[in-house]
Amino acid sequence: MKLYTKIGDKGETGLIGGTRVPKNDVRIEAYGTVDELNSFIGLLTTYQIPDTDFRFLRLIQNNLFRVGSHLATDTAKVELKQASILKPESIEQIEKEIDRLDALLPELNSFILPGGSQTGALSHICRTISRRAERRIFDMNEVYSIDNQILVYFNRLSDYFFALSRYLTLETGGKEIYWKT
Repeated sequence: MKLYTKIGDKGETGLIGGTRVPKNDVRIEAYGTVDELNSFIGLLTTYQIPDTDFRFLRLIQNNLFRVGSHLATDTAKVELKQASILKPESIEQIEKEIDRLDALLPELNSFILPGGSQTGALSHICRTISRRAERRIFDMNEVYSIDNQILVYFNRLSDYFFALSRYLTLETGGKEIYWKT
């Protein structure tokens, strides 16, 4: 199978179910942003940090593939496959991980500027892309019905990346940069 098909050369792409839509359709914007986030998470996992296990990030990456598949499915034509359904425990898992990281961090009394360390800054990039993905998914939800768990998951995901950015900054010997008014 070739990597290129030439089918999308005129600005359309296919959904799961066969429907053709413009490449700037709200649905494509949503799952494209989820894919962008997944790529940045992949970059984050390439950093070697002592005592840091990126298995949870791999779990998130798998969940993002699940979400992307869900968003790419034309449910008016085909049913969602089991692999495209976000598991209910996914939200609970991310909340537990946020709480675990937060318990390791000093109390927060100020806004933090992105930076402090390479991995902390990259986690902030993941946080902001999570927020954009959440907005794109909400836009899509105005046109196509989206499982509410996906909306909640993305709201938690940006919180997770904020906690992770703080953790990684301190874990790698960086210093948090506080906003000065």
